[in-house]
Amino acid sequence: MTQSKTSPGTILYAAAADIVLVLLFALSGRSSHSESMTAAGVLETAWPFLAALTAGWLIVRAWQNPLRIWPQAVCLWLITVAGGMLLRIVSGSTAELPFVIVATLVLALFLLGHRLLASLVTRRTQQGRD
Repeated sequence: MTQSKTSPGTILYAAAADIVLVLLFALSGRSSHSESMTAAGVLETAWPFLAALTAGWLIVRAWQNPLRIWPQAVCLWLITVAGGMLLRIVSGSTAELPFVIVATLVLALFLLGHRLLASLVTRRTQQGRD
């Protein structure tokens, strides 16, 4: 069975979108709690999730098929949420149940959603060429 090579552009898109969306998640959380909107503040909120996202990319080898929903993106999402929460707790922050629920849902929407949309666009583009 031959594995098709994923284009560098697709890998770059998926990685960049993941990072931007995790930063957007942190930004929206800080905004909804009237916390400072400085770059340092957003990074303070985002770093546990960015670190977990990075670990997830390595664990699931997301570069091999960065738009695949199952199992790569689902595992990436779960690793990002669980790892992010663990890093928050270890670093002295909180992980209250409402935050865990919101983070789980928002990161699912973001990390799975952009892949679903990109896959649909890619599929339509390929159908238009046929």
